[in-house]
Amino acid sequence: MNTIEELNKAALQESWIGSLLNSKYKNKFVMVYCLLAALPPLILPHPVALMPLAVIPLGLLFILRKPFVVCLTFILFSFFRLHEVVPQLDPIKIPLLTALGSYFVLAWHIILTRKVKVYWRREHTIFARFFGWVVLGILFSSHPPSAFGTFTSVYVKIGIMVLAISWLMTEKWHFKLAHLLIICAGLIVGAVTLYNKANGIGMVEETRVTIPGTSLGDPNDLSLVLSFPMSYAIAFAVTRGTGKFKTLLGLIGFGVFISAIIATQSRGGLLATIAVLGIFGLRIIKSKLLLISIGSFGLMILVAAAGISDRKSGGAQEEGVDESAMGRIHAWEAAFYMGLRNPMTGVGLSMFLDNYWDYATHSKAEGKAHVTHSTWFQVLAESGFVGLGLFLFMIYTIFLSIRASLARLDKLRGTPDYNPPISAITVGTYAGLVGFCISGSFLSQGFLWPIYIITSISIAIANFMDNHYPESESELKNEEGTADKKGKSANPLKGKGYSNAKPVKVPDY
Repeated sequence: MNTIEELNKAALQESWIGSLLNSKYKNKFVMVYCLLAALPPLILPHPVALMPLAVIPLGLLFILRKPFVVCLTFILFSFFRLHEVVPQLDPIKIPLLTALGSYFVLAWHIILTRKVKVYWRREHTIFARFFGWVVLGILFSSHPPSAFGTFTSVYVKIGIMVLAISWLMTEKWHFKLAHLLIICAGLIVGAVTLYNKANGIGMVEETRVTIPGTSLGDPNDLSLVLSFPMSYAIAFAVTRGTGKFKTLLGLIGFGVFISAIIATQSRGGLLATIAVLGIFGLRIIKSKLLLISIGSFGLMILVAAAGISDRKSGGAQEEGVDESAMGRIHAWEAAFYMGLRNPMTGVGLSMFLDNYWDYATHSKAEGKAHVTHSTWFQVLAESGFVGLGLFLFMIYTIFLSIRASLARLDKLRGTPDYNPPISAITVGTYAGLVGFCISGSFLSQGFLWPIYIITSISIAIANFMDNHYPESESELKNEEGTADKKGKSANPLKGKGYSNAKPVKVPDY
């Protein structure tokens, strides 16, 4: 009996919780627990709020053991707005709780346990430059308090989570779980969209479906949110080796997402769908002419299926430039003049609408104030030409990074080192980036989650490739010895911060 008790005591001491309770941090641990116990009634002053007290110990153990799951949950709820799409989840305050949990575990494992390996890549630097410029622009915005309010409520969380996801997403199961949950979260949004369409709920212009009472009340924003998991669903469906269940899930997901996008009647969403399908088509169909023909025919089918001609704005009944297109033109003109008169920092974060009539070229009688309906013009207006240049360079850098990772994975195909799950999420992220660039041209998403989630996942994939598939010294020497006629390295990624990028033949996608 004594032997069993001694073994249990030794096991406790060897465990991380035992080490914590016997360390100099035990008092701080108790204080943190008490603070966490006080949070539920403060956030929600209701007797039901006391129920989480019983599970706080288990919850604390979970978030300390699985920090990536906590951060991923926060990302999913923030991007897909699941607590708004499913109103029953709203009283639980999951985004707030997971945000606090993410910050806590990140600080805990970086400062105290040092289990999170903090690293810095060139992609981080490019992102930090743009992020820092946006922060600097707050000081010179047309109304700093409003710009700062948007920064503290949304953008600072984005900045923290880009670092958190890229640092925490290190294991193979992290990528598999993220891929799976992104599709599942998208399916929830897609299912609610199709339900609303079938029952005539949240319809705008009589034919376009939305999810009313949420941040997805605009059909264009809804289509963008759906196009991101669609790229991941197709990746599951076409990547061999991921398993029959995931292949089936990918096919089901693709059907749900494309049906929901069609129901929004968003022209930007349809173009994003064709762009995403084109990325996968380039990997399967070698003839570009055939692919262009298929893509053009497919776009016509999607436009007909969506009933674009029946739209009240932008439909066939409007002659000349329709009202929807004219609204975008007016918004783009105002954004251009904002950037032209404030070329360094723009008018400030989220200040476009507040400054609209000061820069609009049309009178109020000729139209109303519109959001920019373009990521590029939004960034130009709110961060200036300098900010737009930094933003475009960030996207270009992420494009090179994910393209290089995918090329290296393709080179491993057919070898024992080939990893189908990593390949699937990589091509899905790449297609998602292309889809964002297309649909983002018609949506104001420069300072919201989509591009930054893609950025963090791309950085994590590049770091995973460097750590798990390092190149041999002989290959690196051969690359260093290869130069073009001007004496420059033949590898376009060399000298750009990609330490292990290889001069492989990149497929045409």
